[in-house]
Amino acid sequence: MSDAPPPPRTVLDVAGHAPLRPGARQALLEAVEQGWADPRRLFAEARRARMLLDGAREAVAGVLGVRTSEVDLAPSHTAALHSAVRTVARGRRRVGTDVVVSAVERASVHAAAAHATAAHGGQVRTVGVDGSGRVDLDAFTRALQGPVALAALQHANGEVGTLQPVEAAHDAARAAGVPLLVDAGASVGHVAVGPCGDLVAADAGDWGGPAGVGVLVTRTGVRRSPDGPEDEDRWFPGGTWVPLALAAAVALQEAEAGRADADAHRRALVARVRDHVAAHVPDVEVVGDAVDRLPHVVTFSCLFVDGEALVTRLDQEGIGVGSGSACTSSALEPSHVLAAMGVLTHGNVRLSLPVDVRAGDVDRFLDVLPRAVADVRSTLGAQGL
Repeated sequence: MSDAPPPPRTVLDVAGHAPLRPGARQALLEAVEQGWADPRRLFAEARRARMLLDGAREAVAGVLGVRTSEVDLAPSHTAALHSAVRTVARGRRRVGTDVVVSAVERASVHAAAAHATAAHGGQVRTVGVDGSGRVDLDAFTRALQGPVALAALQHANGEVGTLQPVEAAHDAARAAGVPLLVDAGASVGHVAVGPCGDLVAADAGDWGGPAGVGVLVTRTGVRRSPDGPEDEDRWFPGGTWVPLALAAAVALQEAEAGRADADAHRRALVARVRDHVAAHVPDVEVVGDAVDRLPHVVTFSCLFVDGEALVTRLDQEGIGVGSGSACTSSALEPSHVLAAMGVLTHGNVRLSLPVDVRAGDVDRFLDVLPRAVADVRSTLGAQGL
């Protein structure tokens, strides 16, 4: 039995579940003491909780550049996306029944679009992307014509990092009279988002807030219609726990304050990964736009390698990474994003670097990676092919 100590641990994939920022941790603990009461009630403790909740929404609105009244807090990012698609499709069912989506939207958006169109007798219009994962803007514009209830386009792809032409898409949607839902779950807290859509969804867990808080911005004038039982919180029945909401808002302010430094730090490390992997790992494809991209996401695929096996092998070295191949024992299907791009889908590794990532941890990953890939290829009998 070996007495060697286990390798040091480092996690290089924190998409959607980043470590809680220090300010958010402190805010969460303080709000547990001060904001535990039901903000819908009238006694003093409840009024204090309501004040904290309103302050959290105001802080989020300030960072996103929208009105506080346009911000709703959801129990998750997925819930925000589902609600946006369902309720806009229902509210505009007399205008149109179809939903336009890019081929690389999150699975939750595709599922919500299929659900909404089936309920109203419409269809999902899926628009393709190029090899970097960027939507075909001309095709997207054409798809907006006719009986369309809603269009959805992500701000950036969280799997490969490519930024989307959301401003141009919003202009086209506005000209067609179609509201645009922008999924900014991978972008808020990392890059400037701005007023890029009629509805904007974001994920507190991705910017270093607590998991379990999503944000949905609905611009004034967008028609939505609840599709569930009547509730005082008509979009997200039951509301959001106040301490989580406050921690999410503090984390967002902290992320925004340090965004420029974090961008430079992580963008340099991503460039190092892209260059090193291409130079030192045989039969590899680095995917996603090399320049117009998120600063912290990098993805590559290795020929003759199983993605799950490679992730497991790296984990044995103390390095946590993700895989866009999305293969599990129950659903052996490649990533729909990589498939839509027409790139190698298996043997995929995704890094989503935490804000405080150390260059030494990235260098250790780069040192280990070629050997790990070779080991997996050898196990699969693909060595020397």
